[in-house]
Amino acid sequence: MPDLILHHYPPSPVSEKIRVVLGMKGISWRSVEIPRVPPKPDVMPLTGGYRRTPFMQIGADIYCDSACMLREIETRFPAPGPLQGHSQGLSYGINRWTDALFHLVVSIGIGAGYQQMPEGFLQDRARLFFGVEPDLPALQADVPHHAAQLRAQLGWVDEHLAAERAFLFGDLPGVADATLYYLVWFLRQRWSGGPGLLAEFSALGAWEARVAAIGHGQSMPMSAAEALDIARAAQPATPEQGDERDPQGLRVGQHVSVIPDLDSGEPAVEGAVRLVDRNRIAVLRSDPRVGEVCVHFPRVGYRVRV
Repeated sequence: MPDLILHHYPPSPVSEKIRVVLGMKGISWRSVEIPRVPPKPDVMPLTGGYRRTPFMQIGADIYCDSACMLREIETRFPAPGPLQGHSQGLSYGINRWTDALFHLVVSIGIGAGYQQMPEGFLQDRARLFFGVEPDLPALQADVPHHAAQLRAQLGWVDEHLAAERAFLFGDLPGVADATLYYLVWFLRQRWSGGPGLLAEFSALGAWEARVAAIGHGQSMPMSAAEALDIARAAQPATPEQGDERDPQGLRVGQHVSVIPDLDSGEPAVEGAVRLVDRNRIAVLRSDPRVGEVCVHFPRVGYRVRV
């Protein structure tokens, strides 16, 4: 099997979600550190315009968004599994819920600290999460409101864990733990009020320590140039697959564009449909630097345009 390559950078919170799942699986993986803000000249040939962090590469197949990466990791590395039988579907639902919580966490982090952030980083992240015309003073004023919303929901988790549960679904860690852990990790490190808010929740704090102890598996650094060479030397392994029940009537070979639901001014990724089902869409595209690659997205949270 080709190496699993994670394109990320150490302070990236969503990357931490994936790194923890790699640790749960005990996977050996290659680490490519990418820039925190555009331009990303060694990213675009692989993704076709997707600029968010992280993304995952296996040969000439590129996986965008953590929801897509989590499913692919489970498919390729089924044991030991971070998904525990009956909880698989619920785990993906929790991942989607924590996406909404992440928006709260980012609202707090940017609202509370935007005046101290580097201008380029601030402009990029504000646009990415809040659209093309973010109102930063309003975001700052809403920090107490957002913290109250987050506190209540973290309290639900604390109550659940207080019933003598080591992890969210029992004695073994699961992908749901990783999808919640990265929010706590971000709060504690990136918001001055985070440790105080989290101190209220003793069961959550003990759980946090258990998840942190899992680690990230075995990683080895790789340069961006090496990753591009690997894609160029490989062929996409994704099979052609259609879905006769697809509500949009998407067909294999059809030219489409894929873009996140929130309009943040990002370019759409264009290509020919290679695979489509209820959870994902994969498109074939070509670039002079890497040849033909297949770029994968989840259906939830993304708009496919014909």
